Amino acid sequence: MATQLKNLSDFSDTTVPSAAPYRFGIVTAEWNAAITSALYEGAYQSLINHGAEPDHIYTYAVPGSFELISGADILLKNIVNLDAVICLGCVIQGETRHFDFICNAVANGLSNVGLKYNKPVIFGVLTTDNQQQAVDRSGGKHGNKGDEGAITAIKMADLANSFKL
Repeated sequence: MATQLKNLSDFSDTTVPSAAPYRFGIVTAEWNAAITSALYEGAYQSLINHGAEPDHIYTYAVPGSFELISGADILLKNIVNLDAVICLGCVIQGETRHFDFICNAVANGLSNVGLKYNKPVIFGVLTTDNQQQAVDRSGGKHGNKGDEGAITAIKMADLANSFKL
């Protein structure tokens, strides 16, 4: 597998614009809290490291990954001039098809929220086979999906801003 030997959160070969002019929302699922807390820390710290103002980062927790959809919608509806929302969660494969339904619903739901508001809504949800894969992708050997979500949000906010008159 290609990811076995790779830090997926390495952005050394790309330019990341300044986050200073933008306002971000971060919605984090409380389910699998050890993992999602690490994702949140990665996202928040990446935004700060790239110039985001702490008072321009709005953070909210929701019960689980499915509720990220409503959380993103609520933020975009109620926070003026939000440039992007980062949605962080973790769904680990179990013995039932629940995993498939949740992952599909969250991916589609977040896409729909982004289209509804014409704003970047970033899918930072781990969909792993087991706990170790989640650990590896939330600050472990494969990087931090929260970092990736923050960089994506910055780049997409900058892209959207480049088309404003």
